[in-house]
Amino acid sequence: MPSFFQSSEQFTKQALGLYAFQFETNPIFRSFCDLTSRHPAECNNIETIPYLPISCFKTHRVQSETNDYAHVFESSGTGGQTSSHFVNDIKLYEQSFTTCFTHFYGDPSQYAVIGLLPGYLERPNSSLVYMVQKLIELSKNQDSGFYLDQFDSLHQLLVQRAKQNKKTLLIGVSFALMDFAEQFSCSLPQTVVIETGGMKGKRKELIREELHLFLKHKLGVQTVHSEYGMTELLSQAYAKKNGLFRSPEWMKVLVRNPNDPYDVKEAGTGCLNIIDLANKNSCAFIATDDLGTVYPDGSFKVLGRYDSADVRGCNLMVS
Repeated sequence: MPSFFQSSEQFTKQALGLYAFQFETNPIFRSFCDLTSRHPAECNNIETIPYLPISCFKTHRVQSETNDYAHVFESSGTGGQTSSHFVNDIKLYEQSFTTCFTHFYGDPSQYAVIGLLPGYLERPNSSLVYMVQKLIELSKNQDSGFYLDQFDSLHQLLVQRAKQNKKTLLIGVSFALMDFAEQFSCSLPQTVVIETGGMKGKRKELIREELHLFLKHKLGVQTVHSEYGMTELLSQAYAKKNGLFRSPEWMKVLVRNPNDPYDVKEAGTGCLNIIDLANKNSCAFIATDDLGTVYPDGSFKVLGRYDSADVRGCNLMVS
């Protein structure tokens, strides 16, 4: 896995090298590059790399170099067809998310890691469940674990740990955190609460500011953190305050013009493109369906979703 980089020039060099590698070894990405008439010889910066529409993970097997795989992650499929991410080396994913978590939050052994992920736990191929399960194991804490329909026990545990000034990390999907917070008001100043997004049709969608205000009031925390990840990526970004996400140094978020997928910039507002160098054996260059703002320092905010069906140039591959 790429290590932390010293400069943007080094990131660009590695990204362009990976682009050339995946152009030669990934048939789906190569076909997309051919259709867009953009090849490595003509690209000398990350803005001109073709970014594969994320919907291709629903219709194609996106792999580089080999058809072998150690694991396949699948999306929740709340809106129809699911995405599949074939992972050749599961250790690469583990190294990516553990290194990223440690960078932002320190060693997992500092915490009791509590997962509140109903809906995901029923899916054995959820990349989010896999990540949280590994963090639970790395915490080596007897209080760590998943809580499903156990709000009474969860409330007792969180309150007890808060009284003992023990550090706890509660990570969960938005609707489950809201369900818990509605039933149990707490004062949890030592607890790090991380929402991973998604009402998944369970509740009315709220903007992130409304969700965080509700959770802060009900759970007695100063701030609510956010995690930004997806089935198609092997890396995550985290927002510790005000919904402002920061990525690990092997992941970079750019912005594209919603009306012109070839108009890509390192800062601005539009649809989000992602370079994830941990995606070595799938595709590292993804055009997402998320709208957001990317700032000059590389941090970003997610503003909502964009219907990719309306984005010109993003549906070149339909067979």
